[in-house]
Amino acid sequence: MTSSNLMNSGELSNAGPTVERINAPDGPGARITPDFRAFHELGVRHELALWGTADRAATLEEDIAFWRGNEYEERHVYVARLEGRIVGCGTLTLPLSENTTTAGVHVLVDAPFRRRGFGSVILGVLEGVAQDRGRSSFDGYCGEPIAPVLAGVPLLEAASGSGGVPRDSASTRFAVHCGYSLEQVETNSSLALPFDATHIDALEADARSRSTAYSVITWSDRCPDEFVEAYARLKSLMSTEVPIAGLGWEGEAWDAARVRQEEATWRAGGLDAVVSVARHNDSGELAAYTALVHREAMPAVIFQEDTLVDPVHRGHRLGMLVKIANLRKAVLAWPAGTSVMTWNASENQHMLAINIALGFKPSGFEGEWQKRLV
Repeated sequence: MTSSNLMNSGELSNAGPTVERINAPDGPGARITPDFRAFHELGVRHELALWGTADRAATLEEDIAFWRGNEYEERHVYVARLEGRIVGCGTLTLPLSENTTTAGVHVLVDAPFRRRGFGSVILGVLEGVAQDRGRSSFDGYCGEPIAPVLAGVPLLEAASGSGGVPRDSASTRFAVHCGYSLEQVETNSSLALPFDATHIDALEADARSRSTAYSVITWSDRCPDEFVEAYARLKSLMSTEVPIAGLGWEGEAWDAARVRQEEATWRAGGLDAVVSVARHNDSGELAAYTALVHREAMPAVIFQEDTLVDPVHRGHRLGMLVKIANLRKAVLAWPAGTSVMTWNASENQHMLAINIALGFKPSGFEGEWQKRLV
């Protein structure tokens, strides 16, 4: 799992905190500074307050592994202090291989200190650093429970034309106040485990009847060497074939080294993974893939990562086929899991339909915001 969100804050005030960059521990066994631990704990408190559980929060191991950054993305962590106390934090992600005019921003102010303008101060620092690095487009994400949307509160519609976020929520007001536009909305859905075996069997039988030219291959944690280049090709497609509304991102170039980097980051963060792919029997080409990850430190939740079917191979129920194969693998690998959590762009009706058929239920939404300087 990654964190690059634009979250709750408030109005401007004259007095503000000081904002400074801190470093993630630089390797296994490295000392975890009090500042970095406070940054992590602030995120956990926020998730607990928002959702009632820490299921969506990163573990300390995950935060350490992710915020070190890598050769493909530079990652900064900032904390805001007021009279010596950390009252908020911000993060900045700077892609290094593609999308080099963009930056990901995340702002979080501790609950007792909101509505005092501290979020605007933190965001101003992030945007200033990004501009100094030649970035002219800033992206932020904010995930929240879906209950207000289901209750019919007034929504700010996304520029994509599909979905919206509560118009009067604190996060929406803050984003609009700071000049961000809502480009896209994702639906956050959960599947309760154990799943209905009879129902899943029927879906799988239908998918297999339509995909007789394909075989399913699964692995855990590390892609076999014989498939890694073909798998990297599918990962590259993932960055161009999913709906991105008006976000204007460039496609990512994946190769074997980049796959291994992602796998190493997952391992370092305490994540296990299962992956299922569909292979075309005649050509040997990998046609679809899906990945799930799990944290032993928080064993109840399994997270859906990417799912993609190569456009050339669509129309054969391959998305359903690989997702079911991976679900079966996951429940055997991680028997303590009680739910699977996924996110889909609201306009991605095909993948949403697959998830609904599998039994996923909406639990949250995620607004995807952007601010362009040029």
